[in-house]
Amino acid sequence: MMDTSSNQAPIVITGGCGFIGCNLADRLASHGHAVLILDNLVRAGVRENAQWLKARHGDRIMITVGDVRDPITVIDTVKHAQAVLHLAAQVAVTSSLDSPVDDFEINARGTLNVLEAARLHNPSAPVLFASTNKVYGRLIGDDGITRAGRRYQPTSPALARGIAESTPLDLYSPYGCSKGAADQYVHDYGRVYGLKTAVLRMSCIYGPRQFGNEDQGWIAHFLLSALRRAPLTIYGDGCQVRDALYVADAVEAWLAVLDTIDTTRGKVFNLGGGPSNAISLLELIDQIETLSGPVQFSFADWRPGDQPWYVTDISALTEATGWRPRTSFADGLRELHGWLATRFSERPDQEALA
Repeated sequence: MMDTSSNQAPIVITGGCGFIGCNLADRLASHGHAVLILDNLVRAGVRENAQWLKARHGDRIMITVGDVRDPITVIDTVKHAQAVLHLAAQVAVTSSLDSPVDDFEINARGTLNVLEAARLHNPSAPVLFASTNKVYGRLIGDDGITRAGRRYQPTSPALARGIAESTPLDLYSPYGCSKGAADQYVHDYGRVYGLKTAVLRMSCIYGPRQFGNEDQGWIAHFLLSALRRAPLTIYGDGCQVRDALYVADAVEAWLAVLDTIDTTRGKVFNLGGGPSNAISLLELIDQIETLSGPVQFSFADWRPGDQPWYVTDISALTEATGWRPRTSFADGLRELHGWLATRFSERPDQEALA
């Protein structure tokens, strides 16, 4: 991890009270780093995450309540940063369909504000960006997948290792477009302006401090529904496959890229659990039922941009940094279930868990 013994400038995390951001902040602060978080604190659970971070780390965690859409706030936050981990975003495809302009302003314009603040006021600071596998679009047509038991799998042997960074972008949904635009801006600011940028296109990340809902954080949402004995809606047929990465492993990947920024700068990496941590929605329900009993669910139509199969090829990130996932999906699911179950028993009201 970066050595800040001679540099007490904070590491900035935009969206640092969100799920991945607060886990990053906790890891950095636990190792003696000063962390400055920029977060508007409007999403469910983020105020609780903020209180948790302050209780654990005190003044080592500084929180600025603000929005990446405000360029002045962004400049004030970024100009003295040692590094910038940019995770602030609108994260739901459904919300982007309802409010595409807001989605663009947060994801695309907000990212441009971060990049401009770094370019004009702190060009030596690395900027790492949280992108998404949604920039690849649907990826595979119906003729490119086959059903095997309770999951889909690609018919092409070339996809055995998963989706590589060389896969053409096919932005689908306003969310895919806004994140894709931001993704390319970050990549290009490294290429054109020489900033130390890197892009991490993330698959499904899960773990403690995640407040999942129907639109985002599906593994936590499934577990919460099971704990509440609430019925689930599965969009599609449930055989769609994702690879999942435990949040502690995701944090290590982010920090591995930051630590090696002199060689990873200007690059794009896919980040996920890889083929060994791939699971379908129906298979997840099977595993949840072993932890918390029967799950009620029904089916609805596929949603725009839903991918029937997405598994990450993580070889480029492993080769560049030495990183690889260490937590199996079964172990990670038990950890998340335990965290949610404890909260559920202590605070049984649904609003507290939302």
